[in-house]
Amino acid sequence: MASEEELAMPTSLTVRLLMQGKEVGSIIGKGGDHVKAIREESGARINISDGSVPERIVTITGALDCVMTAFAMICSKFEEDLRMAASTGSVPPITLRMIVPATQCGSIIGKGGQKINEIRDTTGASVQVASEMLPGSTERAVTISGKSEAIHKCVDIIAKIMLENPAKGPVIPYRPSRMPTPLPVAPQMSAAPPMLLNGQLFTIQGNLAMPFHHEMGMVVQDGKNKPQPLLVPMPVSPQGLLSPVSSAKSHTQEMTIPNELIGCIIGRGGAKINEIRQASGANIKIGNLEEGSMERHVTITGSPDQIQMAQFLINTRLTSELGNLLLPPLL
Repeated sequence: MASEEELAMPTSLTVRLLMQGKEVGSIIGKGGDHVKAIREESGARINISDGSVPERIVTITGALDCVMTAFAMICSKFEEDLRMAASTGSVPPITLRMIVPATQCGSIIGKGGQKINEIRDTTGASVQVASEMLPGSTERAVTISGKSEAIHKCVDIIAKIMLENPAKGPVIPYRPSRMPTPLPVAPQMSAAPPMLLNGQLFTIQGNLAMPFHHEMGMVVQDGKNKPQPLLVPMPVSPQGLLSPVSSAKSHTQEMTIPNELIGCIIGRGGAKINEIRQASGANIKIGNLEEGSMERHVTITGSPDQIQMAQFLINTRLTSELGNLLLPPLL
């Protein structure tokens, strides 16, 4: 009979792989024949993201044995492709990139890297967990290299870890996109994502809201003749970056945040939450931890722009904290 732990474990698993167009083409096959065969033989659902961008995501969903059967067929196909392309008798290793929520990566690494070293030793595969989140997401890439059998064993272990340790809190999935031209950012300043508020583009630098002026590529020069973006600091007033609104025009939005991360939002003596209140102009209340819950409710009240700014600042703090807490340097 199955143990209580096994019965409590989720039965459905989703594995996401980040691939280049050529790799995806190999999985699909001529006229879609190969991906159809994988679906039919494994019983797993396989979806492939839009092909208008260089990177694509292959999503495999189903029971663990179905997902692993599909994975074995994909690895076998890649190994066959590498064998045919090899000019010598030596076949290079397969390399795959899994996309894993950042909150699950700590369980894959283990305390002091113990778990990831165990996975490497047990399977013979090379495993690396990226130190940075994928752009615009709360997910990281886990790169696995080796022979087909080694990768299959490795993914099987990681999949079981993911089932045993579900992602905590909301997950912002990575979505490949065409690489936009990045906005220039002044040196030694944080590169927080910009926000468009009241018709002006802002970035948040500590306690300052920085309006970004970019007209026809005009820049100012520093003493070393290096072009710099024209950023004009604008101190945040006690009422916030945005003008206060009357209660008649106010809106309310709720967020849920894992209790283990709420400290980075509050800060020592409430310093961080007060900064967010001042910068956004919104009224922010953090609820008490309810019995049996692992999450805290955060209520944000203000105008739509104030709420948007507060959510942006809270999410920026969470992203920074996850980056500091979850992953040690690559082993």
